[in-house]
Amino acid sequence: MVVWRRWIFPILMVVILGAAAVALVKIAFFPDQAPAAAVEPSAQISDPVVVVDKGEVVNALSLPGTIARDAAYPVRSETDGTVTAVHVSEGQAVAAGQKLFTIKQADPVKNVDVVAAEAGDVSELAVVKGQPASIGGELAKLTPARYHVQATVEPVQLYRLQGAPAEGSVTIQGGPAPFTCTGLKVEVAEDGTTTVTCAVPSDQTVFAGLQAQLDIDLGTVSDVLVVPTTAVKGGDGTGVVWVDAGTGELEERDVALGVNDGTIVEVTSGLEAGEQVRQYVPGSAADDEPVCYDDGMGGEYCEPQGWNW
Repeated sequence: MVVWRRWIFPILMVVILGAAAVALVKIAFFPDQAPAAAVEPSAQISDPVVVVDKGEVVNALSLPGTIARDAAYPVRSETDGTVTAVHVSEGQAVAAGQKLFTIKQADPVKNVDVVAAEAGDVSELAVVKGQPASIGGELAKLTPARYHVQATVEPVQLYRLQGAPAEGSVTIQGGPAPFTCTGLKVEVAEDGTTTVTCAVPSDQTVFAGLQAQLDIDLGTVSDVLVVPTTAVKGGDGTGVVWVDAGTGELEERDVALGVNDGTIVEVTSGLEAGEQVRQYVPGSAADDEPVCYDDGMGGEYCEPQGWNW
């Protein structure tokens, strides 16, 4: 027993541990089979395309706006003389034709009445009885009893507003039935603010500060070739699209454009029905369509958003 415990068992342990060490080295450094070849990436971005087809384009703008009173303007003297009477007071409402001032003309001597050109409110009285008056001199200001609708639009909408009609439709929540406003015009301020205004008819009862909706019909076309606006670089009368002929190559092509509703645009020349165009201009983000990839196993992987090249 002493021999087994002192010599045999230790020798067996050394042999077993040595065999285990050799096996681990073989597994780690000398595998039985060569490693599988690395998988080559096969993802390809799928460029979405749309078919050029016929449709209808309704170019209409619905703009949130506000009812506002027309701006005050100066009442001026049309003669030289002396103010002999002031017939109104600050803030007074007057009717059309109502006397505001009387001026005594020196040569020839006669009294000249200055009257209100229209109904409104008098403000900023600039003269008193006995004060000299001169031609063109400002006597007061008159804020007319007229109102208009004013709506602010993004400057880019100016392209759509080219050739806009002279009227629009106004809707006031809780107010009268929708009515037509006239004299529609577009104005651009020095700071770039773009507004659309039109006059409220005198027979409509409105108040300054009321919220309103201004609807402008800019034209409708039917049975015309259309493409998404995202497919066109440009947009004001002319643009560029990328035609996919199915060969893998994209053809850059000039097109003439018509009515645009902000989502789709009429193509008046440059494309034929049935042709395919790229849905997004190269380099633009496809916000509404996913970007899809070939997963290399016969399937497809799509991301919700991304860039198309």
